[in-house]
Amino acid sequence: MERFTKQHFPKTKYLFFTGKGGVGKTSVASSLAYSIASDNKRVLLISTDPASNLQDIFNQSLTNEPSLIQGTTSLYALNLDPVQAANDYKEQVIAPYRDKLPKVAIQSMEEQMSGACTVEIAAFNQFSALLTDQKVQEEFDIIIFDTAPTGHTLRLLQLPMAWSGFLTDNSSGASCLGPLAGLEGKKQMYKKAVDVLSDANQTTLLLVTRPDINPLREAARASQELSEIGIDNQQLIINGVLEVCDSEDVYASAFKKRQSSALDKMPEELVELPTYTLPLAPYTITSLERMDAWFNNKPINEFSSENIGEDYPFNLSSIHKLIDEFIENPKRVIFTMGKGGVGKTTVATLIALGLTEKGKPVHLTTTDPAAHIKWILGDNKPESLSISNINPETVLEEYKKEVLLKASESMDEDGLAFVREDLESPCTEEIAVFRAFAEVIESHPNEIIVIDTAPTGHTLLLLDSTESYHKEISRSSGDIPIAIQHLLPTLRDPAKTSVLITTLPEATPVYEAERLQNDLKRAGLHISHWIVNQSFHNLKTEHPLLSQKAKHESKWLEKVNSLSNKKTVLIPWSLEEPTGLDGLHSLLEEK
Repeated sequence: MERFTKQHFPKTKYLFFTGKGGVGKTSVASSLAYSIASDNKRVLLISTDPASNLQDIFNQSLTNEPSLIQGTTSLYALNLDPVQAANDYKEQVIAPYRDKLPKVAIQSMEEQMSGACTVEIAAFNQFSALLTDQKVQEEFDIIIFDTAPTGHTLRLLQLPMAWSGFLTDNSSGASCLGPLAGLEGKKQMYKKAVDVLSDANQTTLLLVTRPDINPLREAARASQELSEIGIDNQQLIINGVLEVCDSEDVYASAFKKRQSSALDKMPEELVELPTYTLPLAPYTITSLERMDAWFNNKPINEFSSENIGEDYPFNLSSIHKLIDEFIENPKRVIFTMGKGGVGKTTVATLIALGLTEKGKPVHLTTTDPAAHIKWILGDNKPESLSISNINPETVLEEYKKEVLLKASESMDEDGLAFVREDLESPCTEEIAVFRAFAEVIESHPNEIIVIDTAPTGHTLLLLDSTESYHKEISRSSGDIPIAIQHLLPTLRDPAKTSVLITTLPEATPVYEAERLQNDLKRAGLHISHWIVNQSFHNLKTEHPLLSQKAKHESKWLEKVNSLSNKKTVLIPWSLEEPTGLDGLHSLLEEK
């Protein structure tokens, strides 16, 4: 694999970046934009990401109008706010029905339109307007979008029912996207945007990932999903590679070995793509000088003597102490929550193992393949630890069949096609999996339940509002299973449920976890602790890049400790893979 340099820059007018949170998508997009602008090209960088940190990267305020980046002569940027756009869109659709439908029905509709899917639709609406704006096209040589739409959103907008203007209270059980009446009149604009995306002569899609198993799998899924709808003009950028490791430092050697192993197992969907790498940066990319050094292959160690502050001064808790707290104050349910790739499964397994070894009966339930849990635990699972595996594909298919069967009683084929695509949204899988979790909890009344994948606050409120709606309309529990009816109040009781937010000591994972916390609070859930996983803080590494990375974690540890009200647990990056009893015990020890 070659390092990504100027000779590899795409030649198309439009560049779209996609990738899961925390892989460095915005840093790569910003650095590429600056590098291209340095060659006297007029460049517009556009972010439609709710977690955008463009303002932090360039250290200046940005609006929804192009602003010249200070220190440049031809780089412009703008920050769109899809969350506000989604709120405006939601109100546009619901306002005509406020005085015509019962309050409980309005609440149900509002929650259906409060999920990530609606935000993505609103974001696509915004950048479609820019993508088809003739004035913008004439003014700039290159236009870079730092967030690309998913295949699900693009497929949904191509269906006839999305443009029929119909409104439904979604009582058929379809997922979370809600009505699309607000999109009327924009079909041609969206079609033109999709055509531009699909045209390899105009657009290049850059998948950004990291040399780790989960981000690579996520990139493969995104690549395949976009290919299925004709967007094949893709390139892969693997960010954060420890390029040279001639140090005798044991942490650097183990870090490099783990990255190499992940790259050796790269998913087949990615193997054929043009693939380039970018090096691990020990600092946050927050200046034009850093962008230039990092992106254009200049000596990255020129910043090694930079004054980046002292180590984070406060004592943070350990996973060992957290388990002791659960022994003193037992819970019925323990959730580990967080975005993909932060180590939720490992954290859940650590807690389940620790409680089991202290004599507590524990049931660990997961949506990861059984082989993954077996890989983490090894072959010596304690007998008192029981495990169940919920297969998301299986429970999702069962839920889809149930919804479609009911919808077919009143809908034509166009309507059913719309519902089928709506059911492809991530929210649908979340609801289906949560229903399965509820049944597991109901069937293990005498054990502590540790769950490694948990619902968002939106899903909980969606289920809650649906239950309220059914009770109001039919004076019965409607379609909400008994297990969920029992579980919802349990989750809101901090004496029975502990919610643990898992993150990494980096910008995007922390910002995403903060949004998750706000979402859960909206649903009435209490967050007991934050867990910062894979930290280099206080490790005795002598590798200059990794030691610098450790010091740069201090800012994020301080922010997490504030967000968690000083209830932060730190799990160090381990020399041993956190697998098997030996690897897990190395993390359970006091640090």
